[in-house]
Amino acid sequence: MATIRPFAAVRPAKEKANLIAALPYDVMNSDEAREMVKDNPLSFLHVDKSEIDLPREIDLYDEKVYQKAKENLYSLIDNNHLITEEKPCLYLYQQIMNGHAQTGLVACSSVQEYENDIIKKHEHTRAEKEADRIKHVDTLNAQTGPIFLTYRAQQEITDRMNEIMKNAPLYDFTAEDDVKHIVWIIENEADINFFTEKFKTVNYLYIADGHHRCASAVRVGQRRKAANPNHTGNEEYNYFLSVIFPDNQLAIMDYNRIVKDLNGNSKEEFLNKVAEMFEIKEVSADQPYHPETAHTFGMYLDKMWYKLSAKAGTYQENDPVNSLDVSIMQNNLLNPILGIGDPRTDKRIDFVGGIRGLNELSKRVDAGEAVAFSMYPTSIEQLMNIADAGQVMPPKSTWFEPKLRSGLFIHLLG
Repeated sequence: MATIRPFAAVRPAKEKANLIAALPYDVMNSDEAREMVKDNPLSFLHVDKSEIDLPREIDLYDEKVYQKAKENLYSLIDNNHLITEEKPCLYLYQQIMNGHAQTGLVACSSVQEYENDIIKKHEHTRAEKEADRIKHVDTLNAQTGPIFLTYRAQQEITDRMNEIMKNAPLYDFTAEDDVKHIVWIIENEADINFFTEKFKTVNYLYIADGHHRCASAVRVGQRRKAANPNHTGNEEYNYFLSVIFPDNQLAIMDYNRIVKDLNGNSKEEFLNKVAEMFEIKEVSADQPYHPETAHTFGMYLDKMWYKLSAKAGTYQENDPVNSLDVSIMQNNLLNPILGIGDPRTDKRIDFVGGIRGLNELSKRVDAGEAVAFSMYPTSIEQLMNIADAGQVMPPKSTWFEPKLRSGLFIHLLG
């Protein structure tokens, strides 16, 4: 049973939505963010990556960074660029990219249900990334980045969403990356009650993207609960900002790998070792190879694209984690041949989201890195099966597009 509840969102004034809405803080570095906001003082990156308004040499985790974020958020509110909803509402948030549409329900989800595994995870989090967002949420007294959740689709919920989408939208704009964003407000009590009741029949919610943001919101809620002798369970800190999409509307993109060196192997030695676990076929010198089926991989090495096919018996076909392509790549090649033991911390490996295209891989290898691998995308069904089994996926298994914009909905903690 999933609990959702409406909230009095802080959100952009209607004519400011396209200026304020910004990509999430963790898909660009500080220099890229500075470039993005150059002519836009209203961009929400001034809140979510506030180091861009401070000297370049500042430590990203300096107290001044969090205070600047707070100053920037409340300046947007004080100047009426952001307004506060008069009563708790729900919203629909639709994104359209390359003709593909996905529509989620914007609501607050339960910290307690995260703790009780009604909201399921598929990824480990890193303490330093959690600590950063905890400090951000605590200092601002607000959750500024929504958590991307999914559930096994229910037709009745989708049908009601489609009815509401016949109304005039609250926001409708196309961002600089050509992704269209449309938002509808749900303020009618009958509609709000329909969704809150219907989600009680949804057994589980799944974190698709935003594990660190989610864990941080939960930690803040736990701390405030412990510090509040009059805690009732109804306080805003018991809930976190989420956008909840039906699974049948989501698309996961490939999440590709680049390694800086061949771990002391010559090209021939490397290929011989790879051939023990994979069938290798030369494909093209200039056309990137995108895997067409699971258990196949593209590899770019020394100006040549290869197709790798995992040999039978080299992985556990019936294990939901070990049969993932990212696991096969890690267990049979990256670790034993290239010496990448922990891809979360090893500085010799980098990850490139499929949105950047495969030419990014060949470009970087041609510029001096050693080898790149193109991956077949993980499916949403695999993600949910792994979460249901109480297991976690290897790092960097999924890349979701389009990304939820920050700044369209802000949840104040009271």
